[in-house]
Amino acid sequence: MRYRRDFVPGGTYFFTVNLADRSQRLLTDHVDGLRFAFQRVKKRHPFEIPAMVVLPEHLHAIWVLPEGEADFSLRWRQIKGTFSRLLPELEWVSRSRNERRERNIWQRRFWEHQIRDDQDFSRHVDYIHINPVKHGHVRRASDWPYSSIHRYIRVGLISADWACEPGDGSFGE
Repeated sequence: MRYRRDFVPGGTYFFTVNLADRSQRLLTDHVDGLRFAFQRVKKRHPFEIPAMVVLPEHLHAIWVLPEGEADFSLRWRQIKGTFSRLLPELEWVSRSRNERRERNIWQRRFWEHQIRDDQDFSRHVDYIHINPVKHGHVRRASDWPYSSIHRYIRVGLISADWACEPGDGSFGE
């Protein structure tokens, strides 16, 4: 199957990336390795991350690609590969993944949405920041340590008590 991606040079995108086994906690248990993977790829293939949240088994991020560049798939492939190589090889790997020399850590695909305008951007930032509350990890979004919400609070864009209850907005999947 061939997936159609909307590659727009210099575009802004929202992503959801999942672990293959959604019962794992690899992303938060190995968050330093994930940070390393992002930093390493950003050095070779720059992009900005205006908002991001890392949960135990998935993450959401907004990326802004440099002018003239549109290859977010390359960046994700390298981030996933770098992170995977940092982990011990303990998981079961199917024959098809083994033939492709893939680990069984990440779902093969990711979900992307091109951000259309400022309102779309704001809605996705809010969705990212409310996600730990939505999934029951914390009662207040600001209590989740692996979120860009702390940067937004620090610069005064939102308050520390923003969205303290799960019903504080309409944040659809």
